[in-house]
Amino acid sequence: MGRIRIQDLTKRFGDTVAVDRLDLDIADSEFLVLVGPSGCGKSTTLRCLAGLETPSAGDIYIDGDHMNYRVPQKRDIAMVFQDYALYPHMTVRGNIKFGVEEEEGYTKAERMERVEEVADLLGITDLLGRKPAELSGGQQQRVALGRAIVREPAVFLMDEPLANLDAKLRSEMRTELQQLQNQLDVTTVYVTHNQTEAMTMGDRIAVMREGQLQQVGEPLELYHAPANQFVAGFIGEPMMNFVHGRREGETFASDHLEYPLERDILSDVGEARDIVLGVRPEDVAVGEQPPAAEADLDDHEFRMDVSVVEPHGNQNVVHLSPPDASDDHDVLQAVTEGMYVTSAGESVVVAIEPDHVHVFDEATGEALHNRRLEPNAEVTHV
Repeated sequence: MGRIRIQDLTKRFGDTVAVDRLDLDIADSEFLVLVGPSGCGKSTTLRCLAGLETPSAGDIYIDGDHMNYRVPQKRDIAMVFQDYALYPHMTVRGNIKFGVEEEEGYTKAERMERVEEVADLLGITDLLGRKPAELSGGQQQRVALGRAIVREPAVFLMDEPLANLDAKLRSEMRTELQQLQNQLDVTTVYVTHNQTEAMTMGDRIAVMREGQLQQVGEPLELYHAPANQFVAGFIGEPMMNFVHGRREGETFASDHLEYPLERDILSDVGEARDIVLGVRPEDVAVGEQPPAAEADLDDHEFRMDVSVVEPHGNQNVVHLSPPDASDDHDVLQAVTEGMYVTSAGESVVVAIEPDHVHVFDEATGEALHNRRLEPNAEVTHV
């Protein structure tokens, strides 16, 4: 069992508050990803869980046992670091066996048998006689995982374990880690600044900013129903478009765009005046060249100029700006199909459906309205 309860956790380094009153419950066998920009407190949280840092305030429980002052060896956890931390003078077999060297209840034969089982699970049996310097980055990462797995801990803690790998190997290792999680059924807390890893790997994601928890939920919940503008901008690639403006009657007005607001949006916005319109790039529809007369455009259509096209093969990222814009205000990104052909300098029609719009409070960043979902695409709120 590996249920974790983090209650009002605070960690200070002098006058700097690294983690600020964090409350978080992690279920047994759950894969939870802590994500956020550098310096947000995610690694400090993990180190407090591991016993490498002592909380300044608050409490940590694993399976109901208080952990604040318990040494790492007595927490039934195993940690995988970004730099692998392998012993260069030991073979792969020795590095993996080190994970159970000090564990009671194992005979020498049982330790060696356990090493063989873990090596087979990770597909590195043929590497057992090699030393770390003879291994690739991906192989070293598997050895580091093996040293953690061999102990059969209640909780795995992983601190950006894929950060040093190239893009292709990182993608492969993401899949392998998910398969391992399914096989081992162990509670895992995984720290990363990479939102793609968070979205593809986590049962739930906890987003942190400046030491504070912004939102915790399933990946699709954070993507479709972000609690605030920070979460909306951090989750998703390319990031959500934000247009800053104000409510004028039943219309959103910015420096270059006017967008009619439908009744449900107006109801959610309430009395707020300074607001931010948000829309995902895949929800920005790019059409053909616009008609000569603006009156021929629908209420939620706009004439925009193409500034940059980024081909990705299966899709394009198209950068758009209003014809009269001389700055970066109201610039949008759109994702189109890879076969869609356009080029810089062209004028196109851009449509944003009301069902796809998010609205945030300019002052607080709080989400006032999130896009509507199809009945079969509802997210689960946690």
